[in-house]
Order: sequence, then structure tokens, then C-alpha cells
Amino acid sequence: MSAESLHASANELLESWCPVLDSDRSLRAAMLAFLGSAPRGCLREHAPGHITASAVIFSPDGREVLLTLHPRVGRWVQLGGHCEESDATVADAALREAIEESGIEELRLAPELYGAQAHPITCSLGVPTRHLDLLFRITAPADAVPVRSSESTDLRWWPVDALPANADVLLR
Repeated sequence: MSAESLHASANELLESWCPVLDSDRSLRAAMLAFLGSAPRGCLREHAPGHITASAVIFSPDGREVLLTLHPRVGRWVQLGGHCEESDATVADAALREAIEESGIEELRLAPELYGAQAHPITCSLGVPTRHLDLLFRITAPADAVPVRSSESTDLRWWPVDALPANADVLLR
């Protein structure tokens, strides 16, 4: 578990990802170039930008998605956050963040990359930066009852075909 293992896992995820859209292929290339120039680019200490890990949590039937109302961003988004040196991989970081922010222990993570996004943001560093977000599809158990963490203004299930107007979530 280290910056090196996180970096290697991010590279592996992006190299094995075969996006369909031109915009996703371009983002993939940009993220790989970023990683090629930033050995510690998976950690928040890399102020110009850093890889982050997100969890798109679906209900077992796939008809609902769990979203958090992010206090800093002011929009409904998928759960997730910064990688930590204690995470072996970016997927581990996404699962850890999903459990911490949802209160749901028995989540199942699909190991392949679900998607990617880039967000300009002023995060916990207090300076403008860029989050290069790697997304994972996670499925909650049927009896899951989410519990809002201190990192969220609100937390709730939304039908995938009726998301709130200010949602910023990638659904494929």
C-alpha cells in the first residue's frame, strides 16, 4: 500500500478501459499523460490535480442510485473522495469512501473502471485544483439503509430516470 501501488492501479485501470465516446477516449489519454508526469498524482498533496476515487452505488435491481448532496459543490453527486496512502488500489479507495459515506458495509464493487470525469474544484487543500475522478460501479444489498456522514448535506436514493435537476453523476 503506497503512492506507487495507487499509481500503478490507476494506470492499469485506464489502460484496460475501452471507452466508446471520443470525449472519454480523450479524457483517458489526458489522465494517462497526467499519471506519466505525476508519480504521486493519486494523492491530494499533488496540488495541480490528483486522481480521486468515486462510487456509483446502485440498488440491487439497478433502478436507483445513491447520491450525496455535496456541501462544497452544492450538487447531487456520486459518493467518493481522495485516495489515501493506506489504500492499495484506487478501487480500494472507492470502496472505502463508499462505505464511509453511505454507512453500508456489504457493498459489492465491480473491479473494472465504470467511467471517468474531471472536475475543477477547491478541495481540502484550500486552493483550486482538479479532481481526475475514476468511477466504479457498486451494488448495494437489498436491505441497505444508508446513513448520512458528516461529509454530506443529504444522502438519498434516486430513480435513475428521475435524477434531481442539479445532479452531476455519470450513469451509463
